[in-house]
Amino acid sequence: MAQASKRQPLLPWIIGVAVVILADIWVVQRMFATDCPAPGIVEAIVVIVIPVVYLALMFLTFKSQG
Repeated sequence: MAQASKRQPLLPWIIGVAVVILADIWVVQRMFATDCPAPGIVEAIVVIVIPVVYLALMFLTFKSQG
């Protein structure tokens, strides 16, 4: 039987980072392109806080599995 190759354990996290960055760029572009009337704090939460919390939780989940 062939040996299974060892995959990088944080690959899902790396893919998640790429997806979050692309989504963040899209949200920021839409905010500036449409003159979004949202207050600055709401924009900061959407663009910075939510992705950081999501990535931190995802990272901790993958590290605890190993």
